[in-house]
Amino acid sequence: MKLSQATLGDLPTEVGRPAYDRSEVTPGIVHVGVGGFHRAHQAMYLDALMNEGKALDWGIVGVGLMPGDARMRDAMAAQDNLYTLVVKHPDGHLEPRVIGSMVGYLFAPDDPSAVLDAMVAPATRIVSLTVTEGGYHVNQVTDEFDANDPVLQADLAADLAGGDAPQSMFGFVVEAARRRREAGTEPFTVMSCDNLPGNGDVAKKMIVAFARLRDEALGEWIEANVAFPNCMVDRITPVTSQEDITALAEQFGVEDAWPVVCEPYTQWVLEDHFPTGRPPFEDVDVQVVDDVVPYELMKLRLLNASHQALCYLGYLSGYRYAHEVAQDPLFAGFLLGYMEEEGTPTLPEVPGVDLNVYRRQLLERFANPEVRDTLARLCAESSDRIPKWLVPVIRANLESGGSFERSALVVASWARYAEGVDEDGQPIEIVDRFKDRVTAAARTYPEDELGFLRDRDFFGSLVESEAFTTAYAAFLKSLHDNGARTTLEDLESSR
Repeated sequence: MKLSQATLGDLPTEVGRPAYDRSEVTPGIVHVGVGGFHRAHQAMYLDALMNEGKALDWGIVGVGLMPGDARMRDAMAAQDNLYTLVVKHPDGHLEPRVIGSMVGYLFAPDDPSAVLDAMVAPATRIVSLTVTEGGYHVNQVTDEFDANDPVLQADLAADLAGGDAPQSMFGFVVEAARRRREAGTEPFTVMSCDNLPGNGDVAKKMIVAFARLRDEALGEWIEANVAFPNCMVDRITPVTSQEDITALAEQFGVEDAWPVVCEPYTQWVLEDHFPTGRPPFEDVDVQVVDDVVPYELMKLRLLNASHQALCYLGYLSGYRYAHEVAQDPLFAGFLLGYMEEEGTPTLPEVPGVDLNVYRRQLLERFANPEVRDTLARLCAESSDRIPKWLVPVIRANLESGGSFERSALVVASWARYAEGVDEDGQPIEIVDRFKDRVTAAARTYPEDELGFLRDRDFFGSLVESEAFTTAYAAFLKSLHDNGARTTLEDLESSR
């Protein structure tokens, strides 16, 4: 049965569906970057609120900016903006639910004016973002805005009054904020949901910097008047596969062009900073707090950094899925050792969280065989991930005299992976916005054993630390001479 508003009532009883009248839902949020994670997380929480008869004026209008988002446009249009969220439980059973909180989807290249109109509308009180870690254009060393991207340059040079249209997230958000200021409309809140330390602070700094380049006074107004709350979001959401689409059709009779699959676990910790209002997220178990930082660091340095710890070594060892790696006792011991001895000592106190339970829970989540999270997904865009998630752990431990050996092996495994050839001589498809740069640096080995570390945009001054470079160089040599598994066995047996 093809999913649509007209067929909702005919779906099998085991498929959850909106308990509210979707015709009564009106837009309150414009979300930029509608992918699997947004649909498994923020949109799901809003749907849960709506099922309680709440937040019906907080419907989502999704926005796609990239050429590849045309596929999402087509899928959402054909299904009245409905989609199926399928929770994959470790015992193998699937829990499907149709999510109805999205009330519109705009593909910006089709009609940029419609996107601006949606953002400028007084009913829009939140503009939320999942534009990936690299989408904020932060220089990794200076932490300042990097405006060199051609799309950003085009937006900065655009004559919006003369009919030019924005192309980037920055262009749309800043122009919409300008129009609201001119119209006397209260500013929206910008809510970043990306995996960045201080994601709201980063979004504010970068968007204000872009705005200042366009108009100094506008940048000052945004800095003074637009709220940018921080939040921590957590739910493992692998890329939807054709097998997932087929399973939904065969097991439940639902034909969905683009369902989203996820693990059972979900967490959202949100700073309560919404001057123009927000949905009552706390009513559906969102942790609304004054300070997100401890929770955010916990996730970035334990979950996200552990994903990097398993993905390169696991791939080089012949595995292709995260659960395969996490179910291997050698790797599980390595991950737990990293979390206990290197990641956790760098964390502040995390109110209400037993970190011992959290660490063990992470291993169980990674090992869920039904999620089938690919190592290729976890290895992608490493240049935006390692510098933000793992390098701060290394620096903190070097400064405190703590352990850093496992982290050094992770960085060496990234360097080995980035060479683009696995241990059997087969090509590795490197997915990274700085692919040419990282691959060229990785391939300086063995002529320059520290060549990969010399990029200060990614590693800062780590190449100057004799303690770190000694460990790193030894691991990189072993990865080449002995392979990933033997290198890991040698490290763990020496602990």
